[in-house]
Amino acid sequence: MTLLEATRKRIDELCKINNMNINQLAIASGINPSTIRSIFKVIQKAPSSDTIHYICIGFGISLKDFYDSKLFDDLDDND
Repeated sequence: MTLLEATRKRIDELCKINNMNINQLAIASGINPSTIRSIFKVIQKAPSSDTIHYICIGFGISLKDFYDSKLFDDLDDND
């Protein structure tokens, strides 16, 4: 799994846990919904650390909590 795939899955997982959709996450994060949607587009590169930071704010978690997932344990080297 690539870093981008793991990031997408983690955001999706946290949205489900928090009963949020992309628009609700964007509002809570203070970023444009299109920024979050772009993460899920096939051609998008991994989001910036600033974007992940704001997403964490929206979820009310730390960056450590975001990356503390088995999804990030075995990443491919080719992303």
